[in-house]
Amino acid sequence: MAGAIIENMSTKKLVIVGVILLLFQAFSFMVGGLIAPSPTTAIHYMATKCVDNVKSHYMSKKWFMPWGPNHCDKVRDFDEATAKKIEANNIVFAVHIPMPNKEMSPWFQFMLVILQFDIAFKMYNQIEDGAVVTVDVGLAYRDDSLGEWTEMAHSIEQRKLSCNFTTPKTIDNEGRYYECDLMPLMELGCVFHKYYLLNIRLPVSDHKKVNRGIGEIKDIRLVGIHQNGGFTKVWFAMKTFLTPSILIIMIWYWRRITMMSRPPVLLEKVIFALGISMTFINIPVEWFSVGFEWTWMLLFGDIRQGIFYAMLLSFWIIFCGEHLMDQMERNRFSVYWKQVGPIVFGSFCLFIFDMCERGVQLTNPFYSIWASDVGTELAVSFHTSTHSSLCSPYSP
Repeated sequence: MAGAIIENMSTKKLVIVGVILLLFQAFSFMVGGLIAPSPTTAIHYMATKCVDNVKSHYMSKKWFMPWGPNHCDKVRDFDEATAKKIEANNIVFAVHIPMPNKEMSPWFQFMLVILQFDIAFKMYNQIEDGAVVTVDVGLAYRDDSLGEWTEMAHSIEQRKLSCNFTTPKTIDNEGRYYECDLMPLMELGCVFHKYYLLNIRLPVSDHKKVNRGIGEIKDIRLVGIHQNGGFTKVWFAMKTFLTPSILIIMIWYWRRITMMSRPPVLLEKVIFALGISMTFINIPVEWFSVGFEWTWMLLFGDIRQGIFYAMLLSFWIIFCGEHLMDQMERNRFSVYWKQVGPIVFGSFCLFIFDMCERGVQLTNPFYSIWASDVGTELAVSFHTSTHSSLCSPYSP
């Protein structure tokens, strides 16, 4: 193999480049550790039990506010609802995001909501094996604290209960809570609006066997996770600063290569392609998400990372192959198809998985591929295929 341009650099120049890169890395760590706040914030919410007086809640278009001037009619618990002859189908669990006197911001970038049930143990109403909860959930938004709510999404989803009761199931232990795993409820790719409202129903139907064998649900707790605005600003500033630097270095590198009398070798082309993928992942297109409701930013970020990591793995394979002394044929991309092929296949599997998860969430933020047994097996198969292909032994 003809010497690559990086191999023709003097020791002095290599040391200078290495020191500059090391200083940049140290500077980035200092900014992240001393200036930037924690990346995310988790806020806990307790759902308010509102009463829907409409006999057929499927025809109701009303949004139920847990507090404020137009708050809903509430009940403290289901015992009070039973005493007032209020059916379970007329109970709406309402959660306002964020807390009172707060507002959301596009700087938060994304919002992930986790669901947890408080389920009490009752001898006559225990959680059955493989129990599935059906939730009728709607999401609305508004940008004025006194304005009307606009529906953003609505869906009927199922979540599998995974609960343990650590004490003996006796009458003396009635009223104790199960220990239930957290479940994903919703994920938004951007937080463009100031206020969000979740209305959750647990419809009960004996005929369709909906929400039977799920125990006695007392309360619904939610955990909202979003990116901190201060962290987002520091992150955007770093990307805005580093992108021109990487672009200038890449242009300088390719200019030096084209000035040589010989054509570029394979390793030099791969390094240039790696620089392009690095520039692509660092371009601060997230600035536009502050002014536009781009819900696909999370998916786009995953695609950019996938391209970069696939290119990085390909670079290391070709870099090692080009320096093997016992390899006779070099400097051709077709020589490495056995090694690069599994990387392409693994990246394609991850892309399909991402489209099955975040791709569907573009239209239904409540969807989760992990919520069903079939979806979980499909997701695990994609990850297993990716791991098998990327971890295959290198054979020159």
